[in-house]
Amino acid sequence: MAATKRIPVSEGIWAEISELKRPGQTFDDLLSHMVEQEKKRRFIEDMDRIEAAGDFVELEFDVSDTD
Repeated sequence: MAATKRIPVSEGIWAEISELKRPGQTFDDLLSHMVEQEKKRRFIEDMDRIEAAGDFVELEFDVSDTD
């Protein structure tokens, strides 16, 4: 297991995080899940921003027949 790190948080944030934790779930598991969710949210946000900009270029390429 990796080295343990401590993250200081206020009592209010500690209480909110604790409420999100499911029975048997560790804080490490919860935070890992939260990080993955945030990464996905940011990716979708970036894709939406790119799509809204509408600056797309059509790519031309040949696909050779493998038969």
